[in-house]
Amino acid sequence: MSELDELYQQLILDHYRRPRNRRTLPQPDRTAEGYNPLCGDHVTVFLKMDSGVVKEVTFEGSGCAIFTASASLMTEMLKGKTLAEARAIFRRFHGLVTGQPQEPPTGPGLGKLEVFSGVRKYPARVKCATLAWHTLDAALENRGDVVSTESDEL
Repeated sequence: MSELDELYQQLILDHYRRPRNRRTLPQPDRTAEGYNPLCGDHVTVFLKMDSGVVKEVTFEGSGCAIFTASASLMTEMLKGKTLAEARAIFRRFHGLVTGQPQEPPTGPGLGKLEVFSGVRKYPARVKCATLAWHTLDAALENRGDVVSTESDEL
């Protein structure tokens, strides 16, 4: 295993064992729920917005290491971002893990989220990595529906 792969693995395990922002958010402005019926990952994303900026983002849920680390890193990445920036980061992250880039390499970078670049080699794990993100997207749009990794839209 290369040094870089080992660092990536350590980062994922750290966020799995000690997830950041894993808690219910009192009086959120927006929420959404997501579910991966194939592996049992389940998440609720909570948002507080202020003038179009993500003031606070948290999650509650359970799942595998990839899911938990992705949700944890997502919450760290999106605090303080505008709605447009959050959506752009979601599209870039989705492109990273699926191998189908959807955003030009302008705007905010992915930073620590690059750790998930290898997930695209394992299609079943892509759904684990993106569940919290699709659920975040539903919360940003205030859709109110339950996101499922088995829907045609994902």
